[in-house]
Amino acid sequence: MDSSPWKDLDPSNARRVNNNGHYDFFWVVVENGMLGLMFRLPTEPESKPKLPELKNLIANFRIISGRWAFVLALKEISQFELFETLCRDVVAAGEVATNLDEALFRAIQRTKRWHHLLRAGRSEGLSVEEQRGLIGELAFLRDLAVTFGANTAIEAWKGPSGSPKDFELIGCCVEVKTRRSAAIPSVSISSADQLADCDGGRLFLNVTNVESAIVPEGMTLHDYVNLTDSLFQEDHNTYTKWEDAIYSTGYDPLNKYDDRRWLIRSTSYFEVIDGFPRIPCPLPQGVQNTRYSISLDACAPFQLNNNIFESIRECF
Repeated sequence: MDSSPWKDLDPSNARRVNNNGHYDFFWVVVENGMLGLMFRLPTEPESKPKLPELKNLIANFRIISGRWAFVLALKEISQFELFETLCRDVVAAGEVATNLDEALFRAIQRTKRWHHLLRAGRSEGLSVEEQRGLIGELAFLRDLAVTFGANTAIEAWKGPSGSPKDFELIGCCVEVKTRRSAAIPSVSISSADQLADCDGGRLFLNVTNVESAIVPEGMTLHDYVNLTDSLFQEDHNTYTKWEDAIYSTGYDPLNKYDDRRWLIRSTSYFEVIDGFPRIPCPLPQGVQNTRYSISLDACAPFQLNNNIFESIRECF
């Protein structure tokens, strides 16, 4: 603690994090001697956003010395070094904002990011096939956002929450599958529910060829995530939904994905209707955990000739 930014602080004083900073971030000590970070606010926030419940941390809005503030406090003193890293990252995120409201939003969002990483981060990272699948879903998510708007797109992305269909829209669902162009022309179906009829709606299958190569050409998984991230930043609530979704996939920005690059090739769309090659639902009694592959040649009669988004719009 000798070099700690909280050295010699007590609840009666505070130390500014950055004397040249744009916003009022302070190192503080709060009740029970807990180390903390305070973002001082001029007034009480009109609508306080939901804050994450972090193990060994407290995140809340409170009044300190007569002023409202967003406060992070550490319950477990032995973790003060990691907590300092977290705090400095939160401050760095807030300081790039162009106004105070945005600074508060960015500080809270960065806190939520740490929450996702500490709660569900996977040190080994996503497998090659999981990366491929995520890149395919992100590609469709971007197209959906450009066509129908960011909020509609992120509301539709249900795969990260465990839904059997990757995307659910009004009147239709879209299941996304990725494959290597040079592989046997087929796609794997991991459960019977994935191609089961949508209740009262149409079902489309997106098959995207995604190539992987350890070469300068292409983009990393981080690049694709950042490209998608830029589409959801205009609205705070939409961005929160995006962050919740992307971290629920197991993606962790701290994992190393820079040694593999990806290229998105062609995409084909099919409508899953009567006669489509699939195992029907419901399954016979006693049959469970169904996994199977379908031949793309057998899917050819069901390929869409028109633009997928025209078909989706027809469902609204």
